[in-house]
Amino acid sequence: MRSFATSITIRARPETIWALLTDAAGYPRWNSTVEKIDGRIGAGERVTVYAKATPGRGFPLRVTTFAPPQRMVWTGGMPFGLFTGTRSYTLTPTSEDAVEFAMREEFSGLLAPLIARSIPDLQPTFDAFAANLKRHAERAA
Repeated sequence: MRSFATSITIRARPETIWALLTDAAGYPRWNSTVEKIDGRIGAGERVTVYAKATPGRGFPLRVTTFAPPQRMVWTGGMPFGLFTGTRSYTLTPTSEDAVEFAMREEFSGLLAPLIARSIPDLQPTFDAFAANLKRHAERAA
């Protein structure tokens, strides 16, 4: 199973970081890896993410876990679980003024071994996402 992950310490309150992560319309203002997100980020909601790595192509996802301000999971893929991508966002306070942010994406399903071969290395994008989030959350704190 192919996966990508990143983590970073952010000197901001969990609520500040959560506000950035759940403001779909605001992503292009702080996240250099996203063109736009259509939809509303909330429990059970559907969103379509347009990443700069794949210009013009939207990835439809469902928010399958929504536990403010600690954890959120977005899931998307093919019908019948043939291929599923699951991205989790986790905020773990490490002190009064700092949070460990972690983001992980895993690919699974019957077709995952075939499809995963065509997925480019997303690690630089994941690291940029975390750095962008840190910069903007700390600025807002």
